[in-house]
Amino acid sequence: MRKTVTTAGLAALAAAMLAPGLAAEDWPQWRGADRLAVWHETGIVEELPDELRVAWRTPLRSGYSGPAVADGRIFITDWMEDPDSRTLDGTERALALDEETGEVLWTHEWQTSYRMLSVAYAIGPRATPTVDGDRVYVVGGTGRLFCFDVETGDVLWEKDYVAEYDTSVPVWGVVSAPLVDGDRLITVVGGEPDALVVAFDKRTGEEIWRAIEVGSEMGYAQPVIYEAGGVRQLIVWHPLALASLDPETGEVYWEQPWDVSMGVTVATPVRSGDYLLVSQFFNGSMMMRLSQDRPAATHLWQGQSRSELPDQTTTIHAMVTTPIIIGDYVYGVDSYGELRGLDARTGERLWMSPDMTAQARWSTAFLVRHGDRYFVNNDDGYLILAQFTPEGYVELSRTRLIEPTAGSGTRTPHGRIEERLVNWSHPAYANGHIVHRNDREIMRASLRASDY
Repeated sequence: MRKTVTTAGLAALAAAMLAPGLAAEDWPQWRGADRLAVWHETGIVEELPDELRVAWRTPLRSGYSGPAVADGRIFITDWMEDPDSRTLDGTERALALDEETGEVLWTHEWQTSYRMLSVAYAIGPRATPTVDGDRVYVVGGTGRLFCFDVETGDVLWEKDYVAEYDTSVPVWGVVSAPLVDGDRLITVVGGEPDALVVAFDKRTGEEIWRAIEVGSEMGYAQPVIYEAGGVRQLIVWHPLALASLDPETGEVYWEQPWDVSMGVTVATPVRSGDYLLVSQFFNGSMMMRLSQDRPAATHLWQGQSRSELPDQTTTIHAMVTTPIIIGDYVYGVDSYGELRGLDARTGERLWMSPDMTAQARWSTAFLVRHGDRYFVNNDDGYLILAQFTPEGYVELSRTRLIEPTAGSGTRTPHGRIEERLVNWSHPAYANGHIVHRNDREIMRASLRASDY
């Protein structure tokens, strides 16, 4: 292990001085506050400029993880393969940067191997760091969990899922980011035989509880907590079921069985009102209705397709893109890039649009709500302002955000292999700016109206 700390790390600045009327807001974890993918700041552009005003760009190695932003610092992870390696041995790294300047404040590196991962996607860590006060929690692509001091990068405690929990690293790597809940750090560990989910003491790393027997690989979805039925429910979507747990004890409140082909539970479970939706690549979406008076749920509908091909799908077959629910309607990106609108009550498809993402297998976009519109970054490297309605997709404006640099191995709807360069990382929206990365750099650009 190697760690470096710059002198700037001893005096990291707080967030920038904000223009009048602009409320500061950090982005401390996957999909921001409470994992809801909602940005509340005011004073933001009404229309995207032809060219973004970039505050800084800092070189970065490869990876899929998105940035987390908190208290004037940005946290990110990356990977570099050893030059002489023939078995995908290399170095994962956690970095802290100054939010205002992009200067690297500290780094921490550890050796690992990606030999158990799919070679085409062995390019770096997946999980977004989780910041909680004076600590940041980081998970590497092979199941190394670290608790760092945010100022110094010192390791306060660590876990190795494989060595300590007998985890089988899934073919596309460990993806689930740690979730802080009170004094607990809730993680999807995949430990065999009975530790799919584990809650650690966030200060010491001591195990508090474990839950759910492992009957397949661990999957890729992020744990979320929603309040429903009079209690707080920890929602865990794994390859055999959608489960609700008591986050304090790990007790299972309810469970809806659903076998997910190849374990691709990727999109985050999304809730709106009584609706709770999950969506997967091969078999489509499943909608649950949460009970109002107790921790329970009723199965409303699910897709019946056995193929992801566009002419054989009905609902939304999401791969990476988490769908959204607005009122009684669902919007999301299907298996080959089609944007679709559904009736949330029945799953009936209302419309399709080819305009937001490329029409190719695994096309991806990340949707973040800002008032009555959405910021969307697609995998071609564009930032889009859009609205989604029962009648169709409304694009308000778009601009170039970042260069796509990762290979996709995408198969087109016509069956041929077409290697596209893509950008599959979720940006952070914080303090009037967007923070984003590819396999070469991390950058910060202004979205404040006063800067244009």
